[in-house]
Amino acid sequence: MRITAVTCVKNEGPFLLEWIAFNRLLGVTDFLFYSNDCTDGTDVLLDALAEQGGVTHLPNPAQGRNYQMEALKDAAKQDVVKNADWVWVADVDEFLNIHVGNHTIPALIDACGNPHCISVTFQFFANCDVEDFEDRPVIEQFLQSHNPDLWCGETAIEVKSLVRSDFPLQYFGAHRPFFREKLPKNKRPSWTDGAGRPVPHKFLVAANPRRIRKFPAHGAREFATLNHYALRSLDSYLVKNDRGDVNRENRNFDDTYWKERNDPSFEDRSILRYAPDLTAAMEAFRADPVIGPLHDTCVRLHCEKRDALMADPTYAGLYGHLRELPPYPPGEYELMLELGLAS
Repeated sequence: MRITAVTCVKNEGPFLLEWIAFNRLLGVTDFLFYSNDCTDGTDVLLDALAEQGGVTHLPNPAQGRNYQMEALKDAAKQDVVKNADWVWVADVDEFLNIHVGNHTIPALIDACGNPHCISVTFQFFANCDVEDFEDRPVIEQFLQSHNPDLWCGETAIEVKSLVRSDFPLQYFGAHRPFFREKLPKNKRPSWTDGAGRPVPHKFLVAANPRRIRKFPAHGAREFATLNHYALRSLDSYLVKNDRGDVNRENRNFDDTYWKERNDPSFEDRSILRYAPDLTAAMEAFRADPVIGPLHDTCVRLHCEKRDALMADPTYAGLYGHLRELPPYPPGEYELMLELGLAS
């Protein structure tokens, strides 16, 4: 089975090897990376990985528009996508945690009954009071998240999707594929959540603009969870804030983004099932005479960027502000104060 992972990156160099090694453990055979405006060695590392096979690296084709959507439009034309049995569209801070069989994508597909599409629900992992960047697997450092079925008071949580090659595709979205609005009912794809259940009808047909990329999370992760490490360490978040969002130009992250995702009320260690094999794969990468030094360069440049930002009073102030924020989602801390449960 050929499984192609498609992603967009900007200054994600220190995290590339973990994401590639992890996805290969899941059964991903090919990677299509689009990069833009990298200053930390991401593009150089990707070029070296591409020379070794299994990785395709292209410049992002967007010109002042939506980076991710323009890349996904281009991806649909690439042989590495057209020749795949399944396509997995995700970001480098997202890790598919599979709970069934041998914990691979083929096992998830089997558990879900081999539908045309599987949409797996996010679980947002908190910063966990980690301030300093460490060059070791992200999945081992951050083990606490929000209540899985409730995020910032919302019971509907976003998804990312695995798409089978014969899906009646109109275009790939960042969170889910789309088929033509007037596609006959008998031609509509079979589509499940991460528990093998049919997705809600309004999600299937994109009938609700506010819900086209999410549905209720309760019971949706029985077979798989999408672990999202959007914050990582405070150091790395500062660099991410400076970088902006790879998906759009000139978008910055304020403290709302941090507060929404820094809810450590629930511990989930299940992804550590992959840790031994991931460690071995990472060691092999680091031992490579080309890949290892390029990864080290990315780490060095990431840390140098952090140091440069901390020398700027604006970013130093942001760092201090985020460090002092209570680890509760918006609204919860205010309610605790009102009830006399916090000070």
